[in-house]
Amino acid sequence: MESLDLLPAEIWSRLLERARREVPEQTFKTWLEPTEALEIIGDTLIVGAPDRFAADWNESKHAALLSSFGPVALGHPVKVAFRVTEERQARPQMDFFVAPKPEETATRSRLQRATEAPLNDRYTFAQFVIGKSNELAAAAAHAIAEAPGKIYNPFFIYGDTGLGKTHLMQAVGHAIYERDPSTRITFVGTEQFTNEMVNAIQTRTNHEFRRRYRETDLLLIDDVHFLKGKEGTQEEFFHTFNALYEAGRQIILTSDRPPSDIAGLEARLVSRFQWGMVADIELPDFEHRIAILQQKSQQDDLETTIPDDVIRFIAEHVRSSVRELEGSIIKLLAYASLRHKPVSVEVAKEALRDKLKASESLRADTEPPGLTVSAIQVAVAKEWGTTVDGLRSKTRTKALTIPRQIAMYLTRDLLGMQLVEIGAAFGGRDHSTVIHSLDKVAEMIAADADTGTRISRIRGLLASLRI
Repeated sequence: MESLDLLPAEIWSRLLERARREVPEQTFKTWLEPTEALEIIGDTLIVGAPDRFAADWNESKHAALLSSFGPVALGHPVKVAFRVTEERQARPQMDFFVAPKPEETATRSRLQRATEAPLNDRYTFAQFVIGKSNELAAAAAHAIAEAPGKIYNPFFIYGDTGLGKTHLMQAVGHAIYERDPSTRITFVGTEQFTNEMVNAIQTRTNHEFRRRYRETDLLLIDDVHFLKGKEGTQEEFFHTFNALYEAGRQIILTSDRPPSDIAGLEARLVSRFQWGMVADIELPDFEHRIAILQQKSQQDDLETTIPDDVIRFIAEHVRSSVRELEGSIIKLLAYASLRHKPVSVEVAKEALRDKLKASESLRADTEPPGLTVSAIQVAVAKEWGTTVDGLRSKTRTKALTIPRQIAMYLTRDLLGMQLVEIGAAFGGRDHSTVIHSLDKVAEMIAADADTGTRISRIRGLLASLRI
């Protein structure tokens, strides 16, 4: 193919051209514009970033998306990987996020610019599809946008990966900023907060770090469960939280579990996270999935490309997350383009066959031969001398609770199912109950050799069922 003979810079230019249409302009300028293509190694394009933080950020946030553009932009798949440009290895971290304006003084720190990562332009209320699984969280978010710091402060959103927690949190930020552009908004992930705190300690800029976070008007913290076990970060965050709360400034947090289920989190933080509103987001139902796909179609002007029967087909078979739904559309379009076929249900079956296989394996009434939830439940029930119906029941006796938790643990470990799906397979238990079960079994394995041996024996039996 012609694209195989392209230079790295030409390949990167084509991918960037596609990315410019897909990601917010400010995000593109901040993260992708400062990069450069370095070399091709096998089927991987190596792209240089200004520093380690930029390389890691692009790798986690943009590499997969850019790689997905390969079939359309180049005519063949390509992997994108980021690394620090060698001649800039010695350059200080986090000094490129926002190019300083001429009027900015030289004393403006790298740290301050790092916390100004822009909100995603697509993460607005207008583009957030409300359904039964998220209506409480959405209602609270709208109320907060109308009166930040007055009600539901803090606002704690939890749920599995890819269900829209970050979208909803940023939508509040967009709404508040549109009403008052002078609002100081800080959006940061917990890991980045930790890295900045460490950097502040090393560079003796603690005062500036604290001032930046404690003087913001709206603090958006993503993935707060990563605070667990980080005593120093928890101490700093505790004081930041208090300063903002006492000043009547809005705090919004996201996590994969409710505050009380975050192991290793100090009790004083748990209690503060529960002061305002704690709301969960669950998996969307069928009607909600159709609405999400239609919204994605309208958002990207794809109404004439994806017929309604294809949207229904995807909604029926892709159930794991909103992110997976949107990813399915991208994969389908790339596949159809590469094969030069119009989008149809048959083409969708070909393009999404891996997702369809995973979806079918979760249907208890039509489970194919192989490693399934039912197979795990049967194996655990036999080992612990109970019944599958008991594992799926609401009964909470010790004789059933322990094997049920172990079956949940093995289901997550061996099948990689979403937490909400696991809960549904065990009698309709909620997200937080499944998380508690996973943590409990991990503790049992570490503390009791006999339990670990029995679980290993079940693993051995189930290994023969893998297709």
